[in-house]
Order: sequence, then C-alpha cells, then structure tokens
Amino acid sequence: MPLNPTLNFAQSCGMQFHYLNRTTYRNKYDDNILIQLKNKYGNFYLIPEGGSNYLAVKGCSEIIPRINIKFDFLCTACGTEGTLAGLILGLNSNSIAIGFSVLKGGYFLNTNVKNLLSALDKQSFTNWHINLDYHFGGYAKVSKELINFCNEFNALHKIEVEPIYSDKMLFGIFDLVKKNFFPKNSTIVALHSGGLQGLRGLKQRGIIINFIHND
Repeated sequence: MPLNPTLNFAQSCGMQFHYLNRTTYRNKYDDNILIQLKNKYGNFYLIPEGGSNYLAVKGCSEIIPRINIKFDFLCTACGTEGTLAGLILGLNSNSIAIGFSVLKGGYFLNTNVKNLLSALDKQSFTNWHINLDYHFGGYAKVSKELINFCNEFNALHKIEVEPIYSDKMLFGIFDLVKKNFFPKNSTIVALHSGGLQGLRGLKQRGIIINFIHND
C-alpha cells in the first residue's frame, strides 16, 4: 500500500503498521478488537486518535505557566479536543479559551471537552467555547482563500504555518478581529500546535505553500 509522506517518514523511523478496514476502524476501541491486538502484539500502550487522553490533557495544562504575558484570550486549532481541554484546565477559569474546529459538523467536540475535563476536575468550566465557522469544508479541506492567507502570513511574519490546523485558527482570529468580536485592547495568544510535517503531503496533492525563511 502506498504511503503518504508522513507515514513514510514514520516507517523510516522504525514504526510498524497494522491496517484496519473502515468498519473495524470505526469500532477501534471495542474490547474485542483490543483483545485481538493484545493477542497479536502482547501488552501495549494505546495512544488514542489525536493523542487525546487524560494524560495529554494534564500535559497540555502545563502550557499555561509557560506563557509569560498576561492575556485575555487563548486560541488553538482543535480536532479531538485534548489540547483545548488541557488549556482550559490550566487556565482554571482565568482568561478565555477558544477552540477553532478543523472538522465540519464539530458540535460533538463540546461533549468531548466536557468529558475530558470532568474526569480530571469536577468543577464546571465556562470560560471556553468552540468556533465552528472556519473549517473550510472539513478536515484536510482547503480553499484558495485559505492558501493565500497562509502564504501571506508566512511572508509577513516569517512563521511557518499549514492550512490543515494552525492556519484555519489564524484565519479565524484575524476574521473575528475584523468583525470586532474581541473587546478593544484585548491580548490574544494563538497556540501554534504544529502540523508542519503534513506540508509534504499537501505538495504531493498539488497544494503549494510558499515559505520565506528569515535566515
């Protein structure tokens, strides 16, 4: 089976793949499937899709003390909600966390966040919400407008971003600023959570991102 650039790199680092059909993958956390995997591979540590589990949430909560400025809003792109849940936990009701869904129809993400948080802290956090307006058609979907914004951002700020995660968040932030969503004189922090390894795959699909390095 042909591998995309990300999987090809993972394989070159020694990763072995176990393929599942679509039906099985939809039920990937079913006990019977996990037992089959255990019988084949022995005891293993399961990293869930997106890496979102309670340890990840606790780890992401530790990002907050590393932000050395006072801020009003903390924004992140989100797909499985582990990062956003961790940021909310770390904020502990100080400032507002905003997640920008990269998925179409991501209403269920609110439930994911609540479930992750409730398992670690019984208090009800209300200083967060998820914006569903900047997915650009769904996961891994892009548009010419988004690509142009990505290239302009790279050129102007000399910060590499990609259009699957971080660029959708940044586009949303800039658009909300234009719409006066944020109160005047607000300080907004945008968390760049990576995703740059996917740029090779985009190039393979004929999507060109222009980088201008500040050497």
